[in-house]
Amino acid sequence: MPEKISPARGVEGVVTPPGDKSISHRYAMIGAIAEGVTTLENYSTGADCQSTLGCMAALGAKIERRDGKVVIEGGALREPAPLDAGNSGSTIRMLSGILAAQPFTSRIGGDESLSRRPMQRIIAPLSQMGASIEARDGKFPPLTIHGRTLHGIDYTLPVASAQVKSCVLLAGLFAKGDTIVREPVRTRDHTEIALREFGADIESVRGVITLRQGARLQGRDEIIPGDLSSAAFFLVAALLLPESNLLIHAVGMNPTRSALLDFLASMGASIKIVDVRQTGGELIGDLRVRSSKISGGVIEGAMTAALIDEIPALAILGAASDNGLIVRDAGELRVKETDRIAAIEKNLRRMGVRVETAPDGFTVPGKQRFHAAEIDPEGDHRIAMAFSIAALAADAPSIIQGSEAAAVSFPEFFSTLRHITP
Repeated sequence: MPEKISPARGVEGVVTPPGDKSISHRYAMIGAIAEGVTTLENYSTGADCQSTLGCMAALGAKIERRDGKVVIEGGALREPAPLDAGNSGSTIRMLSGILAAQPFTSRIGGDESLSRRPMQRIIAPLSQMGASIEARDGKFPPLTIHGRTLHGIDYTLPVASAQVKSCVLLAGLFAKGDTIVREPVRTRDHTEIALREFGADIESVRGVITLRQGARLQGRDEIIPGDLSSAAFFLVAALLLPESNLLIHAVGMNPTRSALLDFLASMGASIKIVDVRQTGGELIGDLRVRSSKISGGVIEGAMTAALIDEIPALAILGAASDNGLIVRDAGELRVKETDRIAAIEKNLRRMGVRVETAPDGFTVPGKQRFHAAEIDPEGDHRIAMAFSIAALAADAPSIIQGSEAAAVSFPEFFSTLRHITP
């Protein structure tokens, strides 16, 4: 479905982003295997997180919606019909850790996009733990997972990945012996926080996460913070457009995610954090953001891992900055919902913006202007939303083809955008 985006001088008002996608996935999975009842407030409205709920319901968890909350009655899982993860890499990668330890065989796949995403990074450690997994061509979904008795391992991630780390830790809940994961670079720690909240004995010291065997998880009542990755698009819009004054309400401030705010501040962004509080081990705060003179920057190494989901939005800001944006060490972007490096390049060029790409990144020179264009997100939610923000700064209305892709993480994105553009 095409969406027409007209240029705007600024964004103003209040935005409340949907519940954090990463945290929603984890709480739903852990709640479904915990004893008792888990109640989740502000669960993500995105399609990916609905896929996780659907999978957990198919596995036997009783899931209801009451007063806008998701209520999960957990316990032992049962053998399901084939599981559908939709477009969600988070669902298939993390849930595979749980499925690998169950006393039954399960099959999990997804849509055409997900079926092209490689799974070797979870198959390898799960196999070391004793799992038996079959994949199309040895690496692609659908996966057939023959449940086995697992044993804990000491595993060093070859590439920093919160999803792979989480997969191993979730498998470790059922394993004999302790499970240790070593991170080359710190990644989001939502799984560690969630497991601790639900009763697991887990510690993290200087990049080494240790999960003790024998966890008895208990259901919890949790409030899910607003999604910072979703808020990123509005942060960029407010910084980009000259007459902006925006408040982003109740967004997650987890230190492993706040690299976005640190990076924007280093580029000269005017962002004020107000009213910080804590819920369920996660920090929440409000962000006041105004249009700013942005210098540009370099994303590489550990910063790339920390900002991997926000890079499409930052590419837009980089093109308008004084010195541009350089992204390195981001080969993972090639195997997201689409090849995001290629999609960024193609759509920037459509808007008249110069860009040079490399196998693991790209360079966007600064001080460029956006020209109206027809944007093809290639079914990728983050590309659709990033280039909608670019369209606000263009010289005439632009068309976002396939705008429904945004619903994967943020179904209300376009209505929210209309609300804050006078």
